Amino acid sequence: MQFSWKRNLIVLWVGVFFCSTAYSISIPFLSIFLSDQLGVTSHLEIWSGVSFGITFLASALISPYWGSLADKYGRKPMLIRSGFSLAALYLINFFVHDPYVFIIVRIFQGLLAGFVPAAIAMVATNTPEDKTGYALSIMSTAGATGSIIGPLIGGVVSFYSSNRSAFLFSAVIVLVSALIATFFAKEENYDRSAPRSHVRDDIREAAANPAFMTLLMLAGLATFSVMILEPLLPIYLLDMGISRNSASLSSGIVFSAVGIATVIMAPQWGRLGSRKGFGFILFIGLVGGGIGNILQYFVSGYVEFAILRFAYGLFYAGVLPSVNAMIVQVIDPGFRGRAFGLNQAATQLATMAGPIIGGLLGAFIPIRWVFVINGVMLLVAAVLVKTRKLEAKVEAVEATHASGQTVTLENS
Repeated sequence: MQFSWKRNLIVLWVGVFFCSTAYSISIPFLSIFLSDQLGVTSHLEIWSGVSFGITFLASALISPYWGSLADKYGRKPMLIRSGFSLAALYLINFFVHDPYVFIIVRIFQGLLAGFVPAAIAMVATNTPEDKTGYALSIMSTAGATGSIIGPLIGGVVSFYSSNRSAFLFSAVIVLVSALIATFFAKEENYDRSAPRSHVRDDIREAAANPAFMTLLMLAGLATFSVMILEPLLPIYLLDMGISRNSASLSSGIVFSAVGIATVIMAPQWGRLGSRKGFGFILFIGLVGGGIGNILQYFVSGYVEFAILRFAYGLFYAGVLPSVNAMIVQVIDPGFRGRAFGLNQAATQLATMAGPIIGGLLGAFIPIRWVFVINGVMLLVAAVLVKTRKLEAKVEAVEATHASGQTVTLENS
């Protein structure tokens, strides 16, 4: 393992990067594709929202099942299954001409997803314990980088060719992920003799671990914190005086600022977390993210707003890697595939709910107040992390696993 974990980290980073890139390619033109290519002429906003959200809902519902299979049959088979399935589905999108068929394909994209959580679980399981936090921090930059590059590729391909051609690019790119997983990823010391668990039992086992459930809540909250602003950024920039012609490009730049900050800062938080403790990094990330959101209430210029979003992203970069590293600490190695499947379900639900709730809030209150609500929510989470002594609970569970005992930390 001492030799292969670095190679696996590089291989799986590249795989997740390509997979995230393939998904985000269609984000800039999804609404345009529905109207211009699939003939949606009325209720376009509803069609766009459903097309975007239905994939995440399907993924959230099925993720625990794929996590159970990953713990039984290995994480690598899940990578291969997901990669080749998604490549086929992106290819099918190229030929779709009916909006209802498009929705069905989007549902199957959610149901057959699972490349990213399987890759994270594989890194967590095949990396030395003292390197796990750093490795997971590096992995978090793969998705962030892909989400930055993907919309750029989608926009360029759509401009010079067509929206449909962008789906071909997605198919090819995610096929590369599948091939990388098939030929280069390696899973060591895996025991397939254990019986496969049932999802209901997995949820019951997870519920008996309060530290893990708290971490799931924090993973969902961190994702929600970013996604709640997605439908509001273009409108907010228009309020700042940005022209309508450049609003989409400007909002894309602002939205990607968080991803760029994540790429820069996540590895640094990972190294610091290995020395200072990931509970400390989680607390700092939540406090910095909360303050960064609240400060966005006071800016009125586009440049200042973009800079502040980037600063918020520098702190946000420490949250999800810390949560993932702490999940590894509180979960037995044999449960990690299921744990990250449940983690995927939590983040996918947050990804779906964030834009919906953000849109509703933006319809009833000034958008700048949504930043305040978002910031207060993160600060409350930081206070709970500190007052509920989450890091102490995580360390207690980790020590228990190391001694081979079983403990329940309810109300501790």
